[in-house]
Amino acid sequence: MLEKEEIAYEKTVLIGIVTKNQDEEKLNEFLDELEFLTYTAGGEVVKRFTQKMDMPNSKTFIGTGKMEDVRVYVEQNDIGTVVFDDELSPGQLRNIERILKAKIIDRTNLILDIFAQRAQTSYARTQVELAQYQYLLPRLTGLWTHLERQRGGIGMRGPGETEIETDRRIVRDRISLLKKKLLTIDKQMATQRGNRGKLVRVALVGYTNVGKSTLMNVIAKSQVFAENKLFATLDTTVRKVVIGNLPFLLSDTVGFIRKLPTQLVESFKSTLDEVREADLLLHVVDISHPQFEDHIESVNRILNEIDCTDKATIMVFNKIDAYEHQTIDEDDLTTERTKAHYTLEEWKQTWMSKIGDNALFISAINKENIDDFRKRVYKEVRDIHVTRFPYNNFLYPEIISEE
Repeated sequence: MLEKEEIAYEKTVLIGIVTKNQDEEKLNEFLDELEFLTYTAGGEVVKRFTQKMDMPNSKTFIGTGKMEDVRVYVEQNDIGTVVFDDELSPGQLRNIERILKAKIIDRTNLILDIFAQRAQTSYARTQVELAQYQYLLPRLTGLWTHLERQRGGIGMRGPGETEIETDRRIVRDRISLLKKKLLTIDKQMATQRGNRGKLVRVALVGYTNVGKSTLMNVIAKSQVFAENKLFATLDTTVRKVVIGNLPFLLSDTVGFIRKLPTQLVESFKSTLDEVREADLLLHVVDISHPQFEDHIESVNRILNEIDCTDKATIMVFNKIDAYEHQTIDEDDLTTERTKAHYTLEEWKQTWMSKIGDNALFISAINKENIDDFRKRVYKEVRDIHVTRFPYNNFLYPEIISEE
């Protein structure tokens, strides 16, 4: 019997800064997320370096003293990859590589790399490749600017300038080709959506790794890939679902994330057409995550970008099985009570109470409160369907029987 092959993770360090716009608590949140991203991409984080600065150093992102600390640590501990929490300029990237002599990746490049790993279909691969080339183009230009400033002259005659223009043209041509390819696929997908008839469309949306695919598998009895890693799902999956005797279409979409690269937002907007054309959104939230309110805000921001904030929405607070609140000792008079100390019942009395029956609390993995979830979705889908087809009213009772 063959032994299970062990995955070799790259030794990695993370670098982030505290600024006037990002305090230490917020930085630690982002670095926690960056560490999960690194793990998803195949890296093992062995150390974090942070520094307080008014703004990033224009040449090396962090100060020279801190950069020297990083250089010594990288050299002494055989670190292969250094990941920065913010996007680096072409000049910063070049300078840092020269100092650290290691692979330098910023948050944008890391997310693009994960997307490249996860892309399964031709459509997803094309979208990711387009985003990668759009990210590469200014860095390719920056790589050659020192040659442009020295047109001609000793050592500059010959292929130098030609090489700059050739590289730019190759990348621009590729971007143009990929955009045309995406337009063609978009038209095909629009035709497919049009051929699905008049069934009510429901879309799962939410932050990455909140359990959308797991919920899809429970409701649709399907086998959509689900894993406890970021961006497990890139391609939109659509399944026909029947609750009671009422059929509708359920789609699982790509997860969102804070500091999502602009290139990815642009290239993946077409993927979100399923969200645009949905009649009902199920906004899935990982309530066990300490920053779930920030996640909700990030998702709403992107929904606003694609003009979907006015759609009927049910908030689905998932992973109640994993929710834990902090406690305070009765004798402790110094610790201030915060949201981290709220029980689930106390959360339900906050702004969540204003959502009414459009707030559901479930555990998709343990199938806890799934019957209530199915009944609520049935009611909403039925109302949409009956509004669209009044003569079908008698076919679907207002309340589904216990299944």
